[in-house]
Amino acid sequence: MKRVAAAALALLLSLAALPAHAQVVITFWSHEFGNHFPHAFFTLRGTPEAGGEPVDLNYGFTPKAVTPAILFGPVGGRIDVAKRSYMEGSDAQFSLVLTDAQYASILRLADEWDDKKGDGTYRMNTRNCVHFAQEAARRAGLVTLDFPDLMKKPRSFLKAVAKANAAQVTLIDRHGKEYLASLDAQSPAPAAGTNAAVAAPAAAIEVSAPPPAPVPVG
Repeated sequence: MKRVAAAALALLLSLAALPAHAQVVITFWSHEFGNHFPHAFFTLRGTPEAGGEPVDLNYGFTPKAVTPAILFGPVGGRIDVAKRSYMEGSDAQFSLVLTDAQYASILRLADEWDDKKGDGTYRMNTRNCVHFAQEAARRAGLVTLDFPDLMKKPRSFLKAVAKANAAQVTLIDRHGKEYLASLDAQSPAPAAGTNAAVAAPAAAIEVSAPPPAPVPVG
């Protein structure tokens, strides 16, 4: 009996020594007025279930140039990688844990909207940064995402998504600088804005003069 108990204890100890179940977490962010126009983007952070190196990525979608042309039809767009300073001035809205299949699908999404790998067409009314975040949320497993009146309002859209999918998401609602500091305290990560998966990282577009009405997003 003692041998059985000892064997059982050894098994429990060996299981406890196994690494924690790792997964990638997607976090959705919004950025309001300032030196930039309103924007929605998301981060991917963690380690895939299948193993490998930890990831710390972020993706958004934006027009290549802010000109009056975006008000009248499709223009060139690109995948945008936010710098740390930009993220610190943004707001983390909510997060959820991804399966490896969902993570892979979201990486494909970034390629599909990339101007060099897929279709980078930007349309302010139907294919802006909010639509990009919406599709990422859909691939992450969220279902209630239809808020047509909010597709040019990044923060309002993400808050509506968080409320409608409260059972599936973890609400964050914290300013970026504070939130990133809390993540760094847990496990320091590479500087934001250096996605290996993006050929030409770039900061969010800065607007040197007030943009024409209506205000572009993304």
